[in-house]
Amino acid sequence: MTFKAFLRGTASVAGLLVLGSAAMAADLPSRKVEAAPPVMIDTFHPFQIRLRATAVIPDGKTTFYDKVGAILPALGSSAGPGGEIFAAGAKVSTAIIPELDVSYYFTKNIAIEAICCLSKHNVTGTGVLNGLPVGSTWVFPPTVLLQYHFTNFGAFQPYIGVGVNFTAFFGTKSGGGWAPFFTPALGLTGMNSVSNLSIGSSWGVAGQVGFDYMLNSNWGLNLDVKRIMMQPTAHALVWNTVAAPLVGPIPVRAKVNIDPWVVSAGITYRFGGGASAVVAKY
Repeated sequence: MTFKAFLRGTASVAGLLVLGSAAMAADLPSRKVEAAPPVMIDTFHPFQIRLRATAVIPDGKTTFYDKVGAILPALGSSAGPGGEIFAAGAKVSTAIIPELDVSYYFTKNIAIEAICCLSKHNVTGTGVLNGLPVGSTWVFPPTVLLQYHFTNFGAFQPYIGVGVNFTAFFGTKSGGGWAPFFTPALGLTGMNSVSNLSIGSSWGVAGQVGFDYMLNSNWGLNLDVKRIMMQPTAHALVWNTVAAPLVGPIPVRAKVNIDPWVVSAGITYRFGGGASAVVAKY
């Protein structure tokens, strides 16, 4: 065999091998290489602080009751001992205050919030006590609410809450001034004044709706509305220029249904926890 014949044979065998490999590759099933799923950053901050400007707007009715019934029935002003003093009422002033609250998120949706603030309110008579300076008091109303936060609207995150309120009243002062009164039944006129005002503490249910608009994972804007069932009992002495010369001051009891709307706006700051890598699933 010559050298040229050997080269021609070798080239033929190589060609057959190449063609065979290509044919086998063509018969194999094709496989698509799957792309790796994207990695997302999931941020969860369990702690939260809010600083808000808050309007406390009382929205209830105050009813006065005659504790003794010695003189007011004779004046046509009450039905007797323990009875309601006719057409006598009071209103509680609105207050604008700073408010601080703290929250802890058990999950992204479930949180508990504690609210604390101080406000001062003036109490003024209405009806037959119209214009009477009843007094003033400081209010300390700590409130705890369990909340559900909706997180499927992006940066807009509304929530609802329900909880319990305890309100303590301190620094209570009687009005000290005088205001005219008129008894329609007898046509008597005179002056009234209040002394020895005291207001007891109260417990009540609180409801809440609001939303955060998150500017980033830490900072956001907040709007919040709460209704608090706040119904303390007050006691006072009413000095009446007609009755005082005969029986002295008239002891009264008042059911003060303050029931305020608490409207707030401010900033939200979330912190703690951290970011973790999460593989997105489709």
